[in-house]
Amino acid sequence: MRVRVPQLACVIAAIIAIPGVAVAQSSPDSSPALDRTRLPIAEPIVKPITELDVRNTQPPPRFQVTAPQGAPNVVIVLIDDLGFGATSTFGGPIPTPTLDRLAKSGLRYNNFHTTALCSPTRVALKCGRNHHTANAGSIMETATAYPGNTGAIPNCVAPLAEMLRLNGYSTGAFGKWHETAAWETSVSGPFDRWPTHQGFDKFYGFIGGETDQWSPLIFDGVIRIDPPLKEGYHFTEDMTDQAINWIKAQQSLTPDKPFFTYFATGATHAPHHVPKEWIEKFHGQFDAGWDNVRQESYERQKQSGIIPESTQLPPRPEDIKAWDSLSDNERKLFARQAETFAGFVGHTDHHIGRLIDAIESIGEMDNTLIFFIAGDNGTSAEGGMVGMFNEMTYFNGVQEKVEDLIPLMDKWGSPETFPHMAAGWAVAFDSPFTWTKQVASDFGGTRNGMVVHWPEGIRESGGMRKQFGHVIDIAPTVLEATSLPEPEVVNGTPQTPIEGTSLLYTFNEPDALEQHTTQYFEIFGNRAIYRDGWFARTIHRAPWETGKQKPLTQDVWDLYNVREDFSLAVNLASERPEKLKELKALFMTEAAKYNVLPIDDRVLERINPATAGRPDLMGDRTTLRLYEGMNGMMENTFINVKNRSITITAEIEIPDGGASGALLVQGGRYGGWSLHLRDGKPAYEYNWLGLERFVVESPKAVSAGKSTVTLDFKYDGGGMGKGGAATLSVDGDQVAEGRIDKTQGFIFSADETADVGLDNQTPVALGIGYGPKETKFTGKIHEIVVEVK
Repeated sequence: MRVRVPQLACVIAAIIAIPGVAVAQSSPDSSPALDRTRLPIAEPIVKPITELDVRNTQPPPRFQVTAPQGAPNVVIVLIDDLGFGATSTFGGPIPTPTLDRLAKSGLRYNNFHTTALCSPTRVALKCGRNHHTANAGSIMETATAYPGNTGAIPNCVAPLAEMLRLNGYSTGAFGKWHETAAWETSVSGPFDRWPTHQGFDKFYGFIGGETDQWSPLIFDGVIRIDPPLKEGYHFTEDMTDQAINWIKAQQSLTPDKPFFTYFATGATHAPHHVPKEWIEKFHGQFDAGWDNVRQESYERQKQSGIIPESTQLPPRPEDIKAWDSLSDNERKLFARQAETFAGFVGHTDHHIGRLIDAIESIGEMDNTLIFFIAGDNGTSAEGGMVGMFNEMTYFNGVQEKVEDLIPLMDKWGSPETFPHMAAGWAVAFDSPFTWTKQVASDFGGTRNGMVVHWPEGIRESGGMRKQFGHVIDIAPTVLEATSLPEPEVVNGTPQTPIEGTSLLYTFNEPDALEQHTTQYFEIFGNRAIYRDGWFARTIHRAPWETGKQKPLTQDVWDLYNVREDFSLAVNLASERPEKLKELKALFMTEAAKYNVLPIDDRVLERINPATAGRPDLMGDRTTLRLYEGMNGMMENTFINVKNRSITITAEIEIPDGGASGALLVQGGRYGGWSLHLRDGKPAYEYNWLGLERFVVESPKAVSAGKSTVTLDFKYDGGGMGKGGAATLSVDGDQVAEGRIDKTQGFIFSADETADVGLDNQTPVALGIGYGPKETKFTGKIHEIVVEVK
């Protein structure tokens, strides 16, 4: 039985009169009175003891903050890039037995919304405020200098985890984070916006927006670690093992202390990495194509009551071709992409099932409040019209071709690919809506299926809830369910009031009047406003459009009555111009209120800190001095070598018998560069998106003793991603030169790092090994200097 600590209006210190100890007054029922609106909760004030001999005294009662009696455990499961129409639970084609199981004994929500993008949804979820209020107007890597978009979560929006931790919960986060400002991801910190400084006692996962599921960049707390050496290793399985072990240990040691677990998979975000046996489970199941899959999901959704019978299926976006118009090779390739994605979904649901089974096995299922949110936004259409062997091509503005992808088809999903699927599947898996991730002005981007499960708190099994809900509603729901007040001050900082609305009113009242009545949406210029069943919106840009957009002032707005039009199929703008005018004005009011303005519709340009105007760890520095042991440097904390001339000078020492291995690398198998010694010979290899390689290599090995190896790269200029000439020298003498025909202008990788003396994760260069042990330089590195011009 968990101890209940009553909530009263003020802090009253120690209660029991102790010989020789003067204490504060007690409450009438002689129970501790804690002010949970000011966190951390103040300790009792005990006057100094005046008695000389300890034998004549009793110690004051131990002060300990405990959660309210009977407060439930809380588990939030958040899947990545999974749309409303993907899972069997919400009428989709992909079986999700774990989600089905929870829905059968819990509640489904078919009118729950996210922000349409990763970081904004995650930040809003965990603080209960709108994403712009928390400075997360876009993903952290595209933050700008404007309020609402700075990427720096302010102290005045304390996260739910910190509220719960300071109220007696154990807290653990596992999987994807993507909430730390891009310039704060180095060993220099600050670590204020890392998980263990955002309320979590335990963190095991990755910091950025995505990771290689086979070779992930993992942090345990703030320490980078190598993944376990295990045949067939996959990160989803690993993070599940970690979460299960933490929950079991926590309950074993402190069974009276509730836990809060945030379980956020990297799946099903690209890269779509999944064991081949899971892909084969879906072989042939998508041969009918995305139009057919979308139509069948729509029919199932109507038949099962997930969507109203009157719902219409809007046409797909014009840019996406009809399945019947595709070539045989296109259909074959695209079907394989869908099989891989479906396998990824099924594999993820399976491991979440292991987590649920573990909670049940220790007897905690009945009093665990579970939110299973099937997507932090709609399914991703960032794969473009044909999908991608390497998702980094999207972020560098490079279009892949079907003829290049067909030979790689059998490897799809394996460690030899970093894949994404064609946008047509994103629309199909977002049925019955038109658009996808990034489109905050369409429910295909924002409406995600959610299941809530809590046997001790929800009377109905298998119910459906239709009230409007938003990701900012989760934090206040948890506070109400745990009998905790919204804090007014946290860690000395007065708090911005929570902007979400608790959904607890819906748990046992299926027809309760909707309480969240107004909500704005905005991502990269796509914007909308919801008010009392009406929805006004404009589609400013498609997710596959990364170039310059039309002026915001030229956007055309639509109007929908969503209580009669679930899928946004009937535009009423011409019939109700006054209502549209009213809602457009409301959007501007809400946008000003929540720091949405000015709207920034740039995408790729904002990856560059100089263009975006956000802080850059390197600032205006043109020189970076590096030393042996410096590795795991994420791209936003390393000097920017893109689109400019560079000189790398490595002062090394070669032992008798020669040396090999990496000197300095950045990136990995799917894009980057490597300065290394192979069989003693210095070489520079530029790996362009895993598609082309350019190698400059000396014909002679470096002699034993101290040497200086220098790489000079003279950039052609004339724009981004251009080529240049590379020259290698040893002790001032040129030993090799060559042409680098093209470079990556925007980004090397979302999770691969820059490393001195080794190559972490996947290898940039061929032939020097795989992983930090095989690629470790066998000589000595005294220092390496990188200069940019």
